[in-house]
Amino acid sequence: MARLRRWTRIASSLVVVVGVATPIALGLGTAAPSSAAVNAGTIAIGYENNGADPSIISVANKYFQHEMGRDVSLKLFSSGPAALTSLASGQLPFMCGLGMPPVIAAIAQGVPLQVIFNQERYTKDAGLVVKSSSGIKSVKGLAGKSVGLVIGSQSSFELATYARQAGLNLSSVRLINLTPPELQSAWSTGRIEAAVVWDPVYDFLVTHGGKVLVDDSKLPVTATSFNICVANKTYAAQHPAVAKAFVKALGDGVTYLRNHRTAALGVMAKAAGISVATAKIEITGYQFYSASQQATAAVLGTSTATSAKSGTAQSLLNNWKALYKAGTITTKPPASAGAFVNPTYAK
Repeated sequence: MARLRRWTRIASSLVVVVGVATPIALGLGTAAPSSAAVNAGTIAIGYENNGADPSIISVANKYFQHEMGRDVSLKLFSSGPAALTSLASGQLPFMCGLGMPPVIAAIAQGVPLQVIFNQERYTKDAGLVVKSSSGIKSVKGLAGKSVGLVIGSQSSFELATYARQAGLNLSSVRLINLTPPELQSAWSTGRIEAAVVWDPVYDFLVTHGGKVLVDDSKLPVTATSFNICVANKTYAAQHPAVAKAFVKALGDGVTYLRNHRTAALGVMAKAAGISVATAKIEITGYQFYSASQQATAAVLGTSTATSAKSGTAQSLLNNWKALYKAGTITTKPPASAGAFVNPTYAK
C-alpha cells in the first residue's frame, strides 16, 4: 500500500509526491469558492498522502478553496516532524494526516496544537498477525513466542491492550523491536513468529504465510489508532470561522465518498498515486467520521467540557502513557488530554 508514512508512525515519513487531481464537481458544484465561503486569506493547509482517505478528496476536489476562499493553498509534507515545525512557528495553521505519536511529541514540547477533526480510525488495516505454521491459536498462545513490533509506537499500545483483554502477561513474550521493513525481513527469515503492525507490511504478512489473529476493529476506541487533523490553537481561537470552514471542507470529502463511492475511488487513486484496486482495499480498513459525527462522545466530545472523555482524547492520553513508559516521550503525561481536543468548530 502507498501509505508509507506508517513505516514509522512516530516519524510519519512519506516519500511519495502527488499532484492535485482535476476537481470533480459531483455534489458540491465547481471548485470555485461558494457564496458562503469564508475568506481565510493567504494561508496554507498542510497534508500528507494517506492513500485512500477522504481528506485527499478534499485536496483533489479543492473543497478547502470552496469553503475557505481561493487564496488558500495546500502544501504536501514529506514527514510529520517537518509539518509540526511549521505548525510550531505559526506558518501553518492546519495540518491533516498525522498519527498520534508525532502530535504528542509536539504537544509535549509546548507546541499549541488541538485536534479539531478526527479523520479515521484503523480497523482492518492493522493488527496482530501470526505465522500459520506457528501453532499460535490465540493471544494467550503468544507466551514463549517471538513477536515483532515497533516499540514506542502505536503497536506497543495495541499489543498491551490485546494482552490485557486475553489475560496474557507480556513478560512471557519475547518482544523484538524492529522497524516495519526489518519486521518484514524477520518474518521472511523466520526470526519472528508473530507481529503487530500496519499496512503495507500487515498485508505482506497476511499474504506470506500469515493469518490475522486479531485486528484493530477489536480494540476499544480508547486504545485504537487514528489519523487526525490538528490546528494551531492560537490561530483557530482567533479565526473560529476559518476553523469551522476547514472542518466543513474535510466533511465535504467524507460526504463525497459516501455519496459517490465509485467516482471517489478514482479521485483518491489518482491523487495518491495508487491503483483503484488498491484504493478499494485501503478504504475498507478505516472507519470514517463525517463533520456531524465529530462532536459526539465517541469522537471529539460534545463540548470542551466533555472532550476529555471523548474517544480521541482518551486514545491520545493512553498513547502518551505508552510512549512515556517506553521512553520515547520524556514529558510525563497530563492527567487529562481534553485540552488538546476541541469539538467546538465541528459542533
